[in-house]
Amino acid sequence: MNLEKFKNKNILITGAGSGIGEAIACQLSETATNLFLTGRNMERLTAVRDKCNASSNRCSAHIFNVDFSDTASIDRFISDLAKQNLTFDYILLNAGISQRAPALATAFVVDRQVMETNYFGPIYLTKSLLGLTPPPLPDSTHISHSTHISHSTHTSHSTSLPGGDCRNRHQPGKPIHIVVTSSISGLFGFPLRSAYCASKHALFGFFESLELENDHIKVTFLIPGRINTPISKSALLGDGSPYSKMDSGQAAGMDVNKCARIALRAISKEKHRKLIGGKELLMVYIKKFIPSLFYKLARKISAT
Repeated sequence: MNLEKFKNKNILITGAGSGIGEAIACQLSETATNLFLTGRNMERLTAVRDKCNASSNRCSAHIFNVDFSDTASIDRFISDLAKQNLTFDYILLNAGISQRAPALATAFVVDRQVMETNYFGPIYLTKSLLGLTPPPLPDSTHISHSTHISHSTHTSHSTSLPGGDCRNRHQPGKPIHIVVTSSISGLFGFPLRSAYCASKHALFGFFESLELENDHIKVTFLIPGRINTPISKSALLGDGSPYSKMDSGQAAGMDVNKCARIALRAISKEKHRKLIGGKELLMVYIKKFIPSLFYKLARKISAT
């Protein structure tokens, strides 16, 4: 695959410690790119960084510990970037968490956690990086954000953008390509995935609107079906505890490296949307063209 388009580019990949994010990072390391990788498991993330830096193609990979369910964690990341005066050519929003519980058996706090990680975290990061987040209000009641401010050594933090004034970090009008990893579950509802589906649906609404409002912002939606990644192991049960199992459907899914190759090809061609997967993608078309059949099949297909 020709990776020339990514050569010498600054590329941010969230959720790069495993799965699709890791596979994309490793394939991009085959050319001279500057990779900025985020994740929560620093042991895994360090291994990915070392693998990328071991490439003979002068790849430079850097890692950051970021929890997308916590805006204070994102603030600290933005502050680190501001100190280095970094801007990005590509932002790959891949971090996320899944769910394995019926809607009415899922605690509301779990709904919020999934939405924070999969939806609010990515848009908070995007607005912060592009200088679109307004200064926080003096009487802000956001617990994690105010706690972070009280311990900050930056005296101007409470009256500027998160992590410092980001307005000068990304030059207005400078082209930027945002890649959003959604899911076929973002195109229809599915059993045991209510919060996950909602979060993935929301990503389409926000980032499609963002692209329509800004000529210099290009958005590509990656829409994977069943890919052989460990995402089901970290999925949340109704009480918030981890599912801790590999779904049989996930294990039989498309090889993650093949998925990454398809994804990078779609990104390089600036596709708006790219479905990635196997026969499960038929459900997308069945829902669109024969919705009555979709409702019958979706109840019968194994959710795990």
